[in-house]
Amino acid sequence: MLKKLTLLYTLLLLTASLSAQFNVRDSAITTHLISAHISFNLPAADLSQRFGGFAQVGPGYMVKTKNNLLLGIDGLFGFGNQVKNKDNILKNITTADGNIIDMEGVYATFSYNFRSLGAVAKAGKVISLQKPNPNSGIMLWLGAGYLQHKIYFDYKDKVAPQISGDYIKGYDELRQGVLINLFAGYLYMCNQRKINFYAGLDVNLAFTADARPYSFANATYLDGKFTDVYTGIKVAWFFPAYRRAPNEFYYY
Repeated sequence: MLKKLTLLYTLLLLTASLSAQFNVRDSAITTHLISAHISFNLPAADLSQRFGGFAQVGPGYMVKTKNNLLLGIDGLFGFGNQVKNKDNILKNITTADGNIIDMEGVYATFSYNFRSLGAVAKAGKVISLQKPNPNSGIMLWLGAGYLQHKIYFDYKDKVAPQISGDYIKGYDELRQGVLINLFAGYLYMCNQRKINFYAGLDVNLAFTADARPYSFANATYLDGKFTDVYTGIKVAWFFPAYRRAPNEFYYY
């Protein structure tokens, strides 16, 4: 009798231990996804009047539940070098050939660039296709957050006061506002936790407004409102954090 009770107790402990672990191949699980993403984007609407294509990178964090629901946040940092209508931006402080004379009396070496910064909170779902495992599938989400973008002047010697300090704020055309984000793609979670990524179409709509009170280039006060759109292909590599069940069991 004692041996039978001991065996039953041992089986109950083993069952409880296994129920606390997960096998990602067999069941949808709750897990934390820590990611780094990159996207390549083309602007539209008001944003395309000033900038061309640009890239966007950043960190991300999501929770995926055992029901394949998603909740998370992404950081956004955009950069590019396609700025349109360059001749009009610094026209009041450049020479006839488009150069700026620095404090040493020589031409300053500078370039026009695009920079953006933002964050988006998102919620969505993974529609499982069962293979390669129920945690992978079509990934959809809707997000909302904040975006700001501007013209960034990059120059080497840093001795041109016309594009330094507070003066640059009169030329950078900083805009900021609410961002709406839509994503549709595919999430792949590897059974062995080695290769995990998602990729898809990323669509962004921002309602921005001028953040600077005055434009030196146009000698006018600013109070404009804009509709900025950009669409791109987004790819992210992520690390899932969950307790995985062992692949083999040993009996004694």
